[in-house]
Amino acid sequence: MRGIFLIILAVAALVFSPFSPAGGEQAEKKPPEGIMGLTTEQWKKKLSPLEYKVLWKKGTEAPFSGDLLYNKEKGVYVTAGCGQPVFSSEHKYDSRTGWPSFWKPISEDAVRIVPDNSFGLRRFEVVSSKCGEHLGHVFRDGPPPTGLRYCINSVALDFIPSQ
Repeated sequence: MRGIFLIILAVAALVFSPFSPAGGEQAEKKPPEGIMGLTTEQWKKKLSPLEYKVLWKKGTEAPFSGDLLYNKEKGVYVTAGCGQPVFSSEHKYDSRTGWPSFWKPISEDAVRIVPDNSFGLRRFEVVSSKCGEHLGHVFRDGPPPTGLRYCINSVALDFIPSQ
């Protein structure tokens, strides 16, 4: 009985791991044709393979691997694809989860929250309101005043320092 439990546990860990062959990838999502005047092939040329996988295939980068995780400069975070401002350094905090975390977006209309039931889990996906790029997920375990944690893939963002 213990052996069966360990096998089930190992399989579950593999399936839900960001290091699984799917890399946290979900259902195929292509960039909408014509967003910023770009076709799917042009998006693939504009973005790195990892950026494309995260933004348009709903992938997840490995924890503690992103360039912006430890960034403490003042400025604005924009989406890596469309360049839409989505988060401010004023709302960033260290959640110790391995991904940049924010307690609120830069404005109420900067992102949309979409139900995500992939992998048998009930989560809430964060997408850019302009292009629909997958940025990460939002959880209800963040700090005051919102109690929210916007857990965002570093590779989904570019940083623009304050002047």
